Amino acid sequence: MRRDFGLDDFGGEGMRYDDPSVGRVDVRLSDATLQDLPPAVQRPNYDRSALTPGIVHIGLGNFHRAHQAWYLHRLMQQGQALDWAIIGAGVRHNDEQQRERLAAQDYLTTLIELDPAGRATEVIGPMIGFVPVQDGNAPLIAQMADPAIRIVALTVTEGGYYIDPVTKGFDATHPDIVHDAANPDAPRTAFGAMIAALKQRRDAGAGPFTGQSCDNLQGNGAILRQTVVSLACLSDPDLADWIDENCSFPNAMVDCIVPATGAKELALAHQIGVADAAPVTHENFRQWVIEDDFCAGRPDWNKVGATFTPDVHAYEAMKIRMLNGGHQLIADAGDILGVDTIADCMAHPLIGQFFRRVAEVEIAPHVAPVPGMTPRAYVDLVERRFANPEIVDTVRRVAFDGSSRHPGFILPVLRAALAGGTPIDGLALSQALWARMCEGTREDGSTIAPNDPIWPDLTAAANAARTDPGAWLDQRALYGDLADDVRFRESFIRWMGVIQQDGTEAALRAYLAA
Repeated sequence: MRRDFGLDDFGGEGMRYDDPSVGRVDVRLSDATLQDLPPAVQRPNYDRSALTPGIVHIGLGNFHRAHQAWYLHRLMQQGQALDWAIIGAGVRHNDEQQRERLAAQDYLTTLIELDPAGRATEVIGPMIGFVPVQDGNAPLIAQMADPAIRIVALTVTEGGYYIDPVTKGFDATHPDIVHDAANPDAPRTAFGAMIAALKQRRDAGAGPFTGQSCDNLQGNGAILRQTVVSLACLSDPDLADWIDENCSFPNAMVDCIVPATGAKELALAHQIGVADAAPVTHENFRQWVIEDDFCAGRPDWNKVGATFTPDVHAYEAMKIRMLNGGHQLIADAGDILGVDTIADCMAHPLIGQFFRRVAEVEIAPHVAPVPGMTPRAYVDLVERRFANPEIVDTVRRVAFDGSSRHPGFILPVLRAALAGGTPIDGLALSQALWARMCEGTREDGSTIAPNDPIWPDLTAAANAARTDPGAWLDQRALYGDLADDVRFRESFIRWMGVIQQDGTEAALRAYLAA
């Protein structure tokens, strides 16, 4: 399964948390030390020993803990949803490292809100376990087969759902899928494990569970259904029909900027006085919009700020096209120019303006308003969030997996603009910048390390495009028939020429001056 590397893949072992300069020893996070935390740190007021599980979450990284787990924690602070605690899970060997880190601190997480107006810190505790990560996923299957589990949620990144990039249908040819179809009782993927657990539940009369995607995909619930049902059909068509008829897969939109954890975040927790091997920093903004389609019940997340609506599509289109798409607009330019963070990109005299103009002129016309928010107001909101200097969100993290993110976030807007006859030059420039970034070097000559699951293919196409710009667009798995659109192709080739001859900043200036 494709997953973002770098997310939570840091080591905390052997680190000292004591600070001799002030004679202080940080509180090592655990249930037993909650009352010893610094007074300014909020903590659970509920009895964690009384919690019982209701949710398995697969892909337990920073975003889940700052977003979905936080909403559940807020409910538990009100004495509600105590039978909906989270069991973490993963299907990668690296996930076992995360399990060990969290198990050592009783699955507690320190959330540090970073805002120019001031910081706030709280420890949350809705997670009570983490399934051992093993080949064949037997422990995960057994946990999901438990009738107490009513929701299986996932954050496995946009590229993790085995979608054919051209047809957008299920990719039955992927080696992981071929393996799971042949070995349904010892699957390699999260989806195969879900199917195996649902088979046990069906056979035992335990009933279905809800599959809940929390990834940045438009129609993420429908895509999760497609993946699970299609994979099940390869080995057990009757089971596939049962899943399709009985399980629910609500669409949802999730939003909160959550940087990866590294040395700076560990040091920040130390400054606060907490010894947390896996702290999470996040912005002062969250949004969760969900279809109310849960076959086995759900927590009352709406009581703590989540929005339940049958019209998730409008919210997710606004967010995916303007925020996620906006991230791709600026991250590639920033990487080429050696700008380290998203906030620094927004402070750059050209990159920040590039985001603003493309978002307003080329993306906003293809975004519908939602209750309480117009597209123009949303551009203002995103601009403020991106510019937050307290959030150290690296361009490398944001630029990762462009082969999933550009087709998911940028190209749908480009198609809409071409169909509607609206401006596309900034969107075309974004593709030229992505191609330039994939050459693997910055303009200062430094190396851009591999940053995509198909990096060798992208690098080969980018270097071929130095003499034949159309070679980049001829990656049909990414562009499909967009490569044949004359208006787009001509704009892309023109921008590639400017970038190759005069550089990235010259191209940005030319776009902004037009």
